[in-house]
Amino acid sequence: MIMELLFPLMGLEMVLSYLLYFSKPLPLRTSVGASLQRHKRNWVWNQFFVLEEYTGDDPLYVGKLHSDVDKGEGKVKYVLNGEGASSIFTIDENTGDIHATKRLDREEQPYYTLRAQARDRATNLPVEPESEFVIKVQDINDNEPKFLDGPYNAQVPEMSPVGTSVVEVKATDADDPTYGNSARVVYSILEGQPYFSVEPKTGIVRTALPNMDREARDQYLLVIQAKDMVGQMGGLSGTTSVTVTLTDVNDNPPRFSRKSYQFAVPESLPVASVVAKIKALDSDIGPNAEMDYRIIEGDGLGVFRVVPDKDTQEGVIILQKNLDFEKKSSYTLKIEASNRNIDPRFLSQGPFSDTAMVRLTVENVDEPPIFSPLSKMVVSEAAKVGTIIGTVSALDPDSTNSPIRYSIDRNTDLERFFNIESTTGVISTAKPLDREANAVHNITILAIESCDHNHIDLRAALITVMDINDNAPVFAIEYETILCESAGPGQVIETISAVDKDEPPSGHRFVFSLTAETAGNMNFTLRDNKDNTASILTKRGGFQRREQAMYRLPVLIVDSGTPALSSTNTLSIRVCDCDLDGTPQSCGTEAFMLSAGLSTGALIAILACIIILLVLVLLIVTMRRRKKEPLILDEDRDVRENIVRYDDEGGGEEDTEAFDMVALRNLNAVRDSKARRDVTPEVPTLYCSRPPPYKITPDNGIFREFIWDRLKDADVDPSAPPYDSLQTYAFEGSGSVAESLSSLDSLSTDSEQNYDYLSDWGPRFRKLADLYGHSDSSNIFSS
Repeated sequence: MIMELLFPLMGLEMVLSYLLYFSKPLPLRTSVGASLQRHKRNWVWNQFFVLEEYTGDDPLYVGKLHSDVDKGEGKVKYVLNGEGASSIFTIDENTGDIHATKRLDREEQPYYTLRAQARDRATNLPVEPESEFVIKVQDINDNEPKFLDGPYNAQVPEMSPVGTSVVEVKATDADDPTYGNSARVVYSILEGQPYFSVEPKTGIVRTALPNMDREARDQYLLVIQAKDMVGQMGGLSGTTSVTVTLTDVNDNPPRFSRKSYQFAVPESLPVASVVAKIKALDSDIGPNAEMDYRIIEGDGLGVFRVVPDKDTQEGVIILQKNLDFEKKSSYTLKIEASNRNIDPRFLSQGPFSDTAMVRLTVENVDEPPIFSPLSKMVVSEAAKVGTIIGTVSALDPDSTNSPIRYSIDRNTDLERFFNIESTTGVISTAKPLDREANAVHNITILAIESCDHNHIDLRAALITVMDINDNAPVFAIEYETILCESAGPGQVIETISAVDKDEPPSGHRFVFSLTAETAGNMNFTLRDNKDNTASILTKRGGFQRREQAMYRLPVLIVDSGTPALSSTNTLSIRVCDCDLDGTPQSCGTEAFMLSAGLSTGALIAILACIIILLVLVLLIVTMRRRKKEPLILDEDRDVRENIVRYDDEGGGEEDTEAFDMVALRNLNAVRDSKARRDVTPEVPTLYCSRPPPYKITPDNGIFREFIWDRLKDADVDPSAPPYDSLQTYAFEGSGSVAESLSSLDSLSTDSEQNYDYLSDWGPRFRKLADLYGHSDSSNIFSS
């Protein structure tokens, strides 16, 4: 079988490669029943080529397959399998022609591997073995170069020499680099000249000018082009941008904007305060602009110092000592500013420092008085009122030298122990002093200018009160001395000591003794231990509680002061029953009586009975107080004040179902006369000017007026409770046919009214008729 090929648009190299392939020696082949002989190869082909991006309307012819078995009789058919078979590539089963039915792109798939076979059309059996071949997609220049990493940002130090590498750009072409010049790229610069250049083959961007100054221009925008086909006509190109930033180097020295500065400083400025700020300008940035400041000359050395501000790079002048206008009114400083980080490459341009003169003028300030140093003040607590303790003095530091007046801050001398003479500053006592109450007085002295009371100076004065012997010694504690009945003669029953509020310089020395009256007693004696303590000893034995349970021993204590002071202190000694170890078990006559009489349990039982009796008495008294009051009311009590309680709860002002609220809220009825609460209103008084037209019809207006009067009385009554309360109204109205049925004042007035008609009202009023009828009333009162 032979292969017919078409070489559309193929170069000479490809054709020659095919010719060389076909000239290879044919392999040997054996057949059954025949001797070894040489056969020619039936499939003589290896690969086909098809052009990418074909835009024609008809299928693109790729090549032709033909078998030697095929005699043109139509008995052989050709079959194609593999990548793209039937979908991209088709074969004419009769002729073996292969066509491409779709547009191919080498960048998506550069080749296709297929298998071809010749079969018998009748039996569909292969007439020759299946063979594999490749269809390669031939490249055309259809892809422009692309900068996959663009756009670029690069930095290069300013003042860099020509040819300094800045950045390397890289463009990629998707075309076949092994075929033609479609993927061979060259670089060129479109924008950025004459400052930068690019190497055509490598894409390395370099500086093209020397001494590029960041302070003049710190950023450049370059446009780099990459073109395939080695830059020839018809090649495709792509561009990218490169932003080049010049980084700073220390190529500029600091410079003061002026050669001299002048500032005013008040003399009252506190130490460590900021006096002024100066700044040297540096065109550099970052660490290259950091500066140090120092004072190199001037009469202000030691009085001022200058430090850099790390944020603003200013030189901050700070006061180190107090200023005094009267002593020195101006200072001159020579300050140097220098770069902290110097680049040796630029030292040839000159020193990286600058100097400036600073003149500081001290302003006079009206200052407060200044105290002279105070000496230690000491006063005896025996000093009399008016004793001079010491003197303070202050001066006005200003040239005016105003007079000074002195005073004591009474917040530091609340009890006014001291006085000060306002003009001389002499301090004296104003009250007797007591060292034991306050040994040191810390008072504040004020010095005030006479011409300006706002100028005040304060000074603390410590006054120490010296001690004198004005306190007698006393017992150190309140002693409770126990004497056992079994104690023998010469036994130490107590060791006493003393204290003294005074503090002699040489320390305390106390002398103990019994008073003259008790020195010869037969019971106890005292021994001075010569160490500010004394021991109490018994002179005899056989002490008995029943004879004497308590002894009182006066002890005389004398101190060593001048003059010596003494005091008599009484030591109480109780006689107790002790065990063998000397521990007291019971003391005094009470214990003796208890031991001789009732036991402890009996005493507790007696005490419990007494408590029960007291509780019963309290219960009886309480029950009598809670006894109910009699039902008969006193004659003086007003029955109208009785509150009748119901179980129904009203709804307040929102409840309009129980009664008509309009009658209570009518504020138009105003009366001049007010009815008394403690007297039942008389009906004639209410109707003297306007009698009711009909007696059988109740007059609601009369009720409204009556309630209104009582309401006003309750509103203005200062004794009324500040909350809703029940007001009792005894007025019953005149609308009833029987007039008022109240019997409140029937017994206390001489009523001539006839109540005989009550007997005609039926059984319900018969009781009233019997009480108020003429026939029975005389009998009632006569009896």
